[in-house]
Amino acid sequence: MADLTPLSTRTVRRYASLGVTGAVLLTVLLVPPLTGLDQQLVDLSQKLRAPSWAHPFGTDDVGRDLLLRCVYGLRVSLLVGVVAAVVATVIGTAVGALAGALGGWTDRVLMRTVDAVNSVPHLLLGIFIVAMFRPGVWPVVVSVALTHWLSTARIVRAEILSLRTRPYVDAAISGGASRWRVTVRHLLPGALPQAGLAAVLMVPHAIWHESALSFLGLGMPSHQASLGTLIQTGRGSLLTGDWWPTLFPGLFIIVPTLALAGLAGLWRERLNPRRRSELML
Repeated sequence: MADLTPLSTRTVRRYASLGVTGAVLLTVLLVPPLTGLDQQLVDLSQKLRAPSWAHPFGTDDVGRDLLLRCVYGLRVSLLVGVVAAVVATVIGTAVGALAGALGGWTDRVLMRTVDAVNSVPHLLLGIFIVAMFRPGVWPVVVSVALTHWLSTARIVRAEILSLRTRPYVDAAISGGASRWRVTVRHLLPGALPQAGLAAVLMVPHAIWHESALSFLGLGMPSHQASLGTLIQTGRGSLLTGDWWPTLFPGLFIIVPTLALAGLAGLWRERLNPRRRSELML
């Protein structure tokens, strides 16, 4: 009976993460075309209306439908999160593979570079990068990608160093295979599952990073929906007792990121069965 409890817990977590992730994707894809409403439509007569059938999430301080604004903001966050995670994973995988496969001074230079960049807080470095460009999606993508490849580089390097001790790698080297061939054919494919896991784990982190930059006014333009911008503009309404402009954008950040982190945790359990109790966030 005691053996069934962990299995049941993992099963519930798996289906909950899959269900929430699927619901988020369907919402982002279907809500805008089905409603046919303009998320930028201003109607001052509907200013700060509480949630109702007409406006399930209420309206903001200029009468715009908050549900649509949250959906469009989530679209932006997912775009930034996925693209930035892919770019950061490519950079981190390349650096980690070079460091692990070549070793020597190349490994030392690359890893000291990783340590130097990692010594600067991610948000501070991201603010510095975004501040050099006009507000928009792609500066935020560049900012997140350039500040989040470090952990992937370390993970891939560690995996490459572990794979270098395997007998089949020694056999390939003894058979006359070049270092490049050994890296591409034997070492890199073995490290890709860990790199993919790092990419999935990076998406929730990138969403929070984008929201933080937008909250500070350095991410999306003020006219473009962003979850961080919605929270920043809606926090003033809390003083008058209007809670919905802040609550719903916050939930649109928290719920999808927890679902994605849950899926990544399940993937990590499959890659590392001995460490099922740990979840890297």
